[in-house]
Amino acid sequence: MSFILTNSPQHRTTALLLGSGELGKEVAIELVRLGVHVVACDRYDFAPAMQVAQEKAVINMKDGAKLRDLIERVKPDVVIPEIEAIATETLVQMEEEEGLHVVPTAKAAFTTMNRKQIRTLAAETLNLPTSPYFFASSLEEVVAQIDKVGYPCIMKPVMSSSGKGQSTIKTPDDIQKAWDKACHEGRGGMAEVIVEGMVRFEQEITLLTIRASDGIHFCRPIFHHQVNGDYHESWQGDLLPEDMQQECERIAHTVVEALGGYGIFGVELFLCPQAETKVIFSELSPRPHDTGMVTMISQDQSEFALHVRALLGLPIGEITFMGPSASAALLVEGEGNNIAYHNLAAALKIGGSHSNARIFGKPEVHGERRMGVMLCRAGSTAEALEKVKAMRAAVEVKVSAS
Repeated sequence: MSFILTNSPQHRTTALLLGSGELGKEVAIELVRLGVHVVACDRYDFAPAMQVAQEKAVINMKDGAKLRDLIERVKPDVVIPEIEAIATETLVQMEEEEGLHVVPTAKAAFTTMNRKQIRTLAAETLNLPTSPYFFASSLEEVVAQIDKVGYPCIMKPVMSSSGKGQSTIKTPDDIQKAWDKACHEGRGGMAEVIVEGMVRFEQEITLLTIRASDGIHFCRPIFHHQVNGDYHESWQGDLLPEDMQQECERIAHTVVEALGGYGIFGVELFLCPQAETKVIFSELSPRPHDTGMVTMISQDQSEFALHVRALLGLPIGEITFMGPSASAALLVEGEGNNIAYHNLAAALKIGGSHSNARIFGKPEVHGERRMGVMLCRAGSTAEALEKVKAMRAAVEVKVSAS
């Protein structure tokens, strides 16, 4: 599908953004740059994307009736899901019955926002290599089936993101605690988990894959460091052996083509160069990926610009890599809505001329929250990574109640 872009009051092109965090904010900026009218929606007010969009809406997006009412009121040309906590069944129904245009498609959003759906598609329909796994809807089912994958293993809710609800199970004594955490932190009100056998991999990467009007495109692999499933640093520039790169692209191409639609897909893969199966499919997000924030300094077109061009039916062309780069998430811990950022000048001095910072503008902190990202391009990924870590360490964030 290709859009006739117009911003005239009577016939403006309108995008409804479902999820208005830091990734949605960058998507909104790219949409506005192309003259698209953006309505940013989230469960709380003053979310980052709302600060750059022309309109905003605050609703519980997991409530299908409220979501349908919003869509019918806004009448968007395109709906862009940016988070998991959405009533995707409503989007599927409206796509099938009313021709609602969802990015990449409503069915793809439904499939990928549920680990059960995407794992079944990858392993059982597409025959892609994955870790051993099983699904369970009760503690008793976990206990009965855990020998299928053995110890240690990982338990995750079928609906979650950024490592929420994830636990490593080392012995039978860990099962109850892992089950309770998955049920408490999972999204969508589903008491169902996936239990995966531990994959002995050397590195986990994100292969940003764009399906656009001019074909399938790949960014350079993005390597990353996670803590409890949550991204802390990512870097881009290191090359894979040719055979592994080809296998990564084959897997990504296969699953993206099966899902269809236009947009960017964050395909997560395990690299196992010493094993017989060298690349294993892990997960997929049909939208910009948090580890991909490094592309804001590493490429001429960031993952957000690529996503917007693709979803609007515009060609991607050539993606120019600018040089070895790294990103470091700025994690802040505290309680309050009075947030002050200090020493940014010192941080940018450490990074040098090819560095930058993004402060997301989230209005409050309760516990630990990702509030910004440091970016740097250097002569090597090791140097870039060292600099962004030092930049992050230089920033002081003070949180208090107003």
